[in-house]
Amino acid sequence: MTHPSSAVPSPEPTTEARTGAGCPVGPGPAAVPLGGPGFQAEPQALYQAMRRERGPVVPVELAGGVPAWLVIGYRELHQVTGDGALFPRDVGLWNQWDSLPEDWPLLPMVGRPMPSIYFTAGAEHRRHAEMVGPALEGVEPHELRAHCEQLSDRLIDGVCRRGTADLIADFAVPLPVLVLARLLGFPDDEGPEIAQVLKELADGGSGAQEAYARFGEHMSRLLSARRAAPGNDVTSRMLAHPEAFTDEEYVLDLMAVTAAGHLPTADWIGNSLRLMLTDDVFAEALAGGRRSVAEAMNEVLWEDCPNQILAGRWAARDTRLGGQDIRAGDMLLLGLGAANTDPHMRQHLSATGSRAGQGANSAHLAFSHGEYRCPFPAQEIAEIIARTGIEVLLDRLPDLALAVDARDLVRRPSAFLRGMNSLPVRFTPVRPTGDSS
Repeated sequence: MTHPSSAVPSPEPTTEARTGAGCPVGPGPAAVPLGGPGFQAEPQALYQAMRRERGPVVPVELAGGVPAWLVIGYRELHQVTGDGALFPRDVGLWNQWDSLPEDWPLLPMVGRPMPSIYFTAGAEHRRHAEMVGPALEGVEPHELRAHCEQLSDRLIDGVCRRGTADLIADFAVPLPVLVLARLLGFPDDEGPEIAQVLKELADGGSGAQEAYARFGEHMSRLLSARRAAPGNDVTSRMLAHPEAFTDEEYVLDLMAVTAAGHLPTADWIGNSLRLMLTDDVFAEALAGGRRSVAEAMNEVLWEDCPNQILAGRWAARDTRLGGQDIRAGDMLLLGLGAANTDPHMRQHLSATGSRAGQGANSAHLAFSHGEYRCPFPAQEIAEIIARTGIEVLLDRLPDLALAVDARDLVRRPSAFLRGMNSLPVRFTPVRPTGDSS
């Protein structure tokens, strides 16, 4: 689970992008606009062209002419994520703050300096991680699976009589946030509202800032409720940590945990289901092959990972990376999806007898790498939610089939998160659970 507000839609190419203005290195090759239909349809083709024409570190441009570097080489990404001193996750270092408008649409993704596990660096980041990590480790896997099964059944009950469904809107998107809301300590009836707030936040645009404020209000109320009546939940375990944190810190960390586990997990579910429905190699999963479910999910992490691009790291000083001169304060975007398909990395895996995207090989960078990677307990939670949800769905609706031509499936218009807009399916109608009529 990584930071999700990267689901903010990508901007269309700007005049500055077409002319090369705003490129971090000044004169030279024009910066690549980080958006447009290419990222939505065939991002790997774009990554290949970038690698061929620009190398492993590419000058790119975000909305409003904001420059950054996109790291698409596997080795270079390992270098950036493995050196927290030279490339910390410290947004306060950014050299673009003076030129950034207050309403910049990607601000919820990049963030501001704030006391949160996601937006702190060094010792301060470790202080937050030492509180959040054990709280997540306290989630008992068998109990988590029971929550996933119950909530998956509830969502399927809502569509099972119809014989048709959109597996994204009806299942993949709501399931992770409903499970996470329960793990945090929210009552079940508040889960759908949390899901709606996160959807509005991820959609970006004019409503993102207001949704962010509502998101914080939900967490503030939860914090007060769990402080008054502790329970067996993540929030109560955070509050029980021996070191005291401010209410702002607790709220921001709760927001980070929830947001980071939402859309990436939803897209992991959606992309895995798409693969099973469109690729004959994984058709066994639709017939109840549990091993094939796990293999399809692992294939997605290699070839179609939800977190295609992650913001970010900031250079602590002038340096050189992948043949490019990086200035102090430059933003580096982590091209996780591109790095996973780097030919240099694939050749290395082949030489060592491994095959990327097959079996249990987990050398991918879908969860990032280094000190700031997605915490292992969070990865386990995401995997259990995704796999349990898919297995329950296939058990309940064993004859799932696409309701449209696979070529008509549309991806979310984002260079950052790789997910489906919808996944229409048909199936034989069945009774809801507990209905014997």
